[in-house]
Amino acid sequence: MKYVYLDYNASTPLAPEVIEAMMPFLYEHYGNPSALHWAGKGAREAYEKARDQVSALLGCSSAEIIFTSGGSESNNHALKGVFNALKSKGNHIITTQIEHPAIINPCEFLKKQGAQVTYVGVDAHGQVSPSQIERAVTENTVLITVMHANNETGVIQPISEIARVAQKHNILFHSDAAQSAGKIPVKVKELGVDLLSLAGHKLYAPKGIGALYIREGTSLVPLIHGAAHEGGQRAGTENILLAIGMGKACELAETNPAGPIMGELRDYFWQELQNIFPNRVVLNGHPENRLPNTLNVNFIGRTGQEILGQIPQLAASTGSACHAGSVELSPVLKAMQVEAQTGKGAIRFSLGRYTTKEEIKLVLQWLASV
Repeated sequence: MKYVYLDYNASTPLAPEVIEAMMPFLYEHYGNPSALHWAGKGAREAYEKARDQVSALLGCSSAEIIFTSGGSESNNHALKGVFNALKSKGNHIITTQIEHPAIINPCEFLKKQGAQVTYVGVDAHGQVSPSQIERAVTENTVLITVMHANNETGVIQPISEIARVAQKHNILFHSDAAQSAGKIPVKVKELGVDLLSLAGHKLYAPKGIGALYIREGTSLVPLIHGAAHEGGQRAGTENILLAIGMGKACELAETNPAGPIMGELRDYFWQELQNIFPNRVVLNGHPENRLPNTLNVNFIGRTGQEILGQIPQLAASTGSACHAGSVELSPVLKAMQVEAQTGKGAIRFSLGRYTTKEEIKLVLQWLASV
């Protein structure tokens, strides 16, 4: 049976270049990078090279990058770190209704610690308005956090415009760029952010590794306490193997971007879906301002779960869940005010670096057959 993977927004395979870069560190370079002897020196040099590769992708100083265990830790570090560092200044956080649970749940946790959180809505295309963000600002606002691109719809948010709002009011600004990095440019100075999160397994690096950009001069309380690793920001002996993979993946994204190719395939896929199912497919998200690899569509009159259940050889994600005969839309589709009868047919197809046109044609055949 032929299998097709169109769930790259959930996780990516390891790039061959990443595997090749990691291999020597499975057998050699086992020293503790904090050690002063020859084994530690080699490990430290490789680790700092990986940090340089991440910083090159983001266009910042390597001193502004710390490695983490993934996007969730990076987000938790940013939110909890800012809140605890700036308690004396204020307790208000602004975010959106379409954030990943790795943002929503830390915000809910901080509410129990005394934080006030405002969840700003989005328009029908899934975009947040900078003016709405500004209207939510109070004298107690210490942090704004808005994802760079949505994981379900791929819609890209107006980060640089929101950054200007944050700067105008002297508020720190964080963005979760787990989905955007490696697909579109993510340069922190152009975006104007103070903090930015990355997840390795979204850009062809291993699971269990991520990074957090912390603009120089930004004060954070560490999430993990211990020895003075990562400039005192994250304790724990460095994970050399996974950091090497993360660094190589970032270098690959910077030197060999796959966005344009994925965009052509996605547009072909969408056009063919409309040809096969005239007036029976509806796009979720912005028609243009979204990630080049992401296509989220509603199949009218069907449920996404039902369709994918009939095509077990296809890996994709639904935008709704069936419980006891009823359909529950995802929080993202709800925030976009997608009608339940329409949104129940939502499927997210997310293409990747290794997706081929032949695979897209095969998926179109499968969808037509059911």
